[in-house]
Amino acid sequence: MVVAMSGGVDSSVVAALLKEAGYDVVGVTLQLYDHGEAIHRAGACCAGQDIHDARRVADALGIPHYVLDYEQRFKAAVIDAFADSYIAGETPVPCVSCNQKIKFHDLLDTARELGAQALATGHYISSRPALDGSGHRALYRALDPDRDQSYFLFATTQAQTDFLRFPLGDMHKDETREIARRHGLAVAEKSDSQDICFVPTGKYSQVIEKLRPDAAAPGDIVHVDGRVLGRHEGILRYTVGQRRGIGVATGEPLYVVALDADKARVIVGPRSALETATVLLRDINWLGDGRFEDAQEQEREIAVKVRSTRPPVPARLMRVEGMPAVELLEPETGVSPGQACAFYDLTDGRGRLLGGGTIDATQTAHDATAAGQRSRAMETVSAS
Repeated sequence: MVVAMSGGVDSSVVAALLKEAGYDVVGVTLQLYDHGEAIHRAGACCAGQDIHDARRVADALGIPHYVLDYEQRFKAAVIDAFADSYIAGETPVPCVSCNQKIKFHDLLDTARELGAQALATGHYISSRPALDGSGHRALYRALDPDRDQSYFLFATTQAQTDFLRFPLGDMHKDETREIARRHGLAVAEKSDSQDICFVPTGKYSQVIEKLRPDAAAPGDIVHVDGRVLGRHEGILRYTVGQRRGIGVATGEPLYVVALDADKARVIVGPRSALETATVLLRDINWLGDGRFEDAQEQEREIAVKVRSTRPPVPARLMRVEGMPAVELLEPETGVSPGQACAFYDLTDGRGRLLGGGTIDATQTAHDATAAGQRSRAMETVSAS
């Protein structure tokens, strides 16, 4: 059994539990990004200190430990894609790309080459045999909703799901730390990583400017009613839903509603302008029964998460102007292109992960009504 060891308490406990259960365990740590100063900063991940901690845990457990240098792969598959998405006016989720293209692809292949029965990680998500008798496995939200990481794993394929194991899915964080203490692991009280590993300061704009020096093009700050309110020094300094630091004052609370990368415009407006009714999707990954196209055609009712920190909300699969889409039964605020939209079936009470997609565009309630009218008009013309 190969365990992906990040150097944190969660993956360290996974290694300890599997070793205790009698498995032949091999620990593997990925060197993804060396950000120097951040190795001494609490809450930062992927640093040299984390590799050192993983090695200490492996030594304490008496298991082999290897460090794989994936920096070049990580830069090409995750960092560069993040930068391109950000300067296009999106709000990407690099942890999704890292799981999809690095941890559950390259590392999973390495685990297979080592002859492992499975690859285990410290993610808080449940994996169980599917109920349809197919022999496949299905993914479910973690027992602890505050720790659930299923949102970041929507792009996991069925083949990957069958090979992966998540021993912490039915645990609470305090249980995990208690197990670490019981095993005498030095990382038992280590802080959880919070930052994106290649953005240790939490300031995305600084990283993007370093990667794409020409990306900070100035432009207009425009109200949703068409008024030009001021100038900005680059849309990469703004995110949808932002309230503070916009740089203009009109006597009313303003939020960043959208980013127009082609025209270098920051669109602002009242909070009501943030209410998203429909999200159009790309790069769909379907883990539910049957075909996604059939579920979409039937306008199947599901639940979705459009932000990692929010609970799943009722929604309906559909198609808008030829694109896969989700209609939110209650509008959500602060939804941006580039974010993940994870699908769930909540009928079992726990929440099976049905897959998801990347948000390509959003529509307000007004936009969605207009789109529906256009669609019905086209159907009428086609039928006549």
